Amino acid sequence: MFDRICLLLVILGSLNWGSIGLFQFDIIAWMFGGMDSIVSRILYTVVALAGVWCISLLFRDREHIVDHAD
Repeated sequence: MFDRICLLLVILGSLNWGSIGLFQFDIIAWMFGGMDSIVSRILYTVVALAGVWCISLLFRDREHIVDHAD
């Protein structure tokens, strides 16, 4: 379950980065009062930590991932 939450956060973060790259529009900053607001900074940090956690998915055995999916 934790892996899925982290993966969802990483996907949402990538969509935010995509909107920055394509439209120069930061969704998180827009929703929470700018890049310097404490809520935005916390969300950026949580997404970054989720991304670091998702690195572990690259190095796990496929059988290990399937066994824990049940």
